[in-house]
Amino acid sequence: ALAVELEVTLSSERMRQAGQAPYRLSSGTTANLYWTVAQLLTHHASNGCNLNPGDLLGTGTISAPDAGGFGSLMEISKNGTERLQLPNGESRAFLEDGDEVSLSATAKADGYVPIGFGACTSAILSARL
Repeated sequence: ALAVELEVTLSSERMRQAGQAPYRLSSGTTANLYWTVAQLLTHHASNGCNLNPGDLLGTGTISAPDAGGFGSLMEISKNGTERLQLPNGESRAFLEDGDEVSLSATAKADGYVPIGFGACTSAILSARL
């Protein structure tokens, strides 16, 4: 029901300091959603919770049948047992201090102008004082 392309990138602190581009962890479409939008809405409202314009709905992990569209670093690293190699020689099984993750989405359909949702980016800050 939704033609939205999704992308997740990772940029380590070392990558940013070296001016390197973020590494694409995953890309896919909302066609890989387990639940339909109608089911998400029903689940949200089924316990009596009201739904207002602008409310966010959690979809959970959106995964794909192949590794290029896996929906989480946990899935990509096979539960942390296989480290992901980044282009600069670093590796990850889990996010580390200084890592920056960016989520972006674009709605696309033939014959229409694509609509980008912009990026949602956040960094893992050290808990050490």
